[in-house]
Amino acid sequence: MSKQRLQKILATQGLGSRRMIEGWISAGEVKLNGVTAQLGDVAGIGDVIDVRGQKITVSDEEPIRRVIIYHKPEGEITSTSDPEGRPTVFAALPAIRQGRWITVGRLDFNTSGLLLATNDGELANRLMHPSHQIERTYAVRVLGGLTDDQIKQLTTEVQLDDGPAKFDQLSDAGGTGVNRWYHVTLREGRNREIRRMIEAVGAVVSRLIRISYAGIPLPPRLKPGRAQDLPPEMEDALVKLVGLRPETRRKVQDEDTKRRALKPYRARVQTGTVAKRPAEPFRVPARAQAQEGAATANRPAARPIERVKTRMSQPGEARPGESRPVLSRARPQGAEAGPDKRSKPARAGGKPIRRERQGTARTPAPGRKPSRGR
Repeated sequence: MSKQRLQKILATQGLGSRRMIEGWISAGEVKLNGVTAQLGDVAGIGDVIDVRGQKITVSDEEPIRRVIIYHKPEGEITSTSDPEGRPTVFAALPAIRQGRWITVGRLDFNTSGLLLATNDGELANRLMHPSHQIERTYAVRVLGGLTDDQIKQLTTEVQLDDGPAKFDQLSDAGGTGVNRWYHVTLREGRNREIRRMIEAVGAVVSRLIRISYAGIPLPPRLKPGRAQDLPPEMEDALVKLVGLRPETRRKVQDEDTKRRALKPYRARVQTGTVAKRPAEPFRVPARAQAQEGAATANRPAARPIERVKTRMSQPGEARPGESRPVLSRARPQGAEAGPDKRSKPARAGGKPIRRERQGTARTPAPGRKPSRGR
């Protein structure tokens, strides 16, 4: 291993980004072999670097290169931290022992799809550098669709604030209703470039998904918020594309371990506390209190309830001052006369005959057996 700059060595160890480490060196928080380091110092095998009290010995063994695919959902930012407290993709990536994860490019907060991450800083830098002309393919949903003139302008040249831009390819991907899907390909990754290009021709993007990067497609079974290791053959092809040598060492050795490594990771749930508003006691509005007070003032005084002790009456016994009601099944006046099977034989005066259920036996009808009773 040849001598390298301190910020590159420490960034490879996963202590932070190069820019962050340069700030530590400028502040005098990094020492090289017991001497305060300066910007531009290099280190080699056997040197000892003291970073804010943590000692690191430089060795010739480099971490094993790893590349993973992460299906970024909407609502996450591609950054290590956010002052607004929004969730980041690094909180959902799987843990790594050697080095740190470096995302290949960025996706906006409202953009989802394929995001590559690796612990090899040189590989990430070459995949993002404009000189390598890496293809990026997106699925774009446009509200109302695009006209022929708009498609021609997008594939020819669109003037933006930071210079002209165009799509290398633009194809219709179908759609229903007012929305229309398109697949677009370009070879650069400016900030919100696709949205700005389509807005420049008078259209609106309602959804944006990255479906391919450097020829690596988004796995159809990889759910949003999950990650999986890139297969070795695809990793070798990706490394050769930018002029690097494939990794001879592998993290997985046997087939069973390789199968478990390719299984999608489950994203870690980001926990947080939400400040809840304290419950307030219910208050009656002043207007309602005034109306209730006026109604109470005009209301007459309630008479006290007099409780009178009464004796329970026996069944069939009339209460004092009441006449016992007489149940009659006589037809009402004006009804047509006719046989009524439910009517009972009546005595003179229209009063029905009341049967005594206790101590009496019914006479069975002719031809029927007497019932035994219950």
